Amino acid sequence: MSAYFVRRLLALIPTLLFASIIVFTIVRLVPGDVVDLMLSQNDISADALTREQLVHALGLDRPIWDQYLRWVTNIVLHGDLGQSLWQSEPVLKMVMARIPATFSLGVLALFVALTVALPIGIVSATRQDSAVDYVARSFSILMLAVPSFWLGTMVIVFPSVWWGWSPDVRYIPFLEDPVQHVKQMLVPAIVLGMALSAITMRMTRTMMLEVLRQDYIRTAWAKGLNERQVIFRHALRNALIPVVTLIGLQAPLLIGGAVVIEQIFAVPGMGLLLLDAVHQRDYPVITGVFLVVGVAVMLINLLVDLSYGLFDPKVRHH
Repeated sequence: MSAYFVRRLLALIPTLLFASIIVFTIVRLVPGDVVDLMLSQNDISADALTREQLVHALGLDRPIWDQYLRWVTNIVLHGDLGQSLWQSEPVLKMVMARIPATFSLGVLALFVALTVALPIGIVSATRQDSAVDYVARSFSILMLAVPSFWLGTMVIVFPSVWWGWSPDVRYIPFLEDPVQHVKQMLVPAIVLGMALSAITMRMTRTMMLEVLRQDYIRTAWAKGLNERQVIFRHALRNALIPVVTLIGLQAPLLIGGAVVIEQIFAVPGMGLLLLDAVHQRDYPVITGVFLVVGVAVMLINLLVDLSYGLFDPKVRHH
């Protein structure tokens, strides 16, 4: 098990390296120039000398491969993601300050999605073609069709118009007041978790239907076991393996969706940081956020692979 874990961690290195090259290059191909933005906002005359001095001060006059090598070297040797071009603060410090909000939102959204999807998916499969099944399938299709940014906007607009209520936009850290923090994050988490719950629900229903038709399930019924024992002891564990895989594959979408939701509900997470950095062409911040998100997605998928052994005793990691 430990050897497998080490091998998987080592396999992440070339993947992460390749992803960093793509992100580092593409970010600098985005239309617009950070130097022009700085000159215009600081009301400095854009003469050639001033521009050249600013480009040199930002280190943008070096070839892109040289910039990348310096960036990677600083990360490997010093754990330094660079400094923001605008705020002159360490990128790692800026990202670490925003991670708790994004992490809290993602965990709550995943909790909401699983709380909704798993029970409804199981009931829908065990009561196939019943009224409950039709309602569940219609709900999942609706949630798949409704974009999360539209749903979030409607949650903000209509309650404020009809009842004079709107979600609290003043962010409260978890350590400061856990109860208020959860209350504040619950609405955006529900909005973010709805799309994930829909596709997870459909996968749970599909896999449960497939497993319930297996011979060993018929044997369990023939032995006189009750429905609860058959469903939860024999069928569910095998049905959950593809569901767990789906959740791992949905992790990038969950993190990506948080960018829009954080913007709508004014959650000071990495999504807002990334949007501000894109608007300002703050290359170190953009690459730093993408690198952290890439590492998080890779670790989530690694945990998903390791969890297979918990659901299926036949799976062994060597």
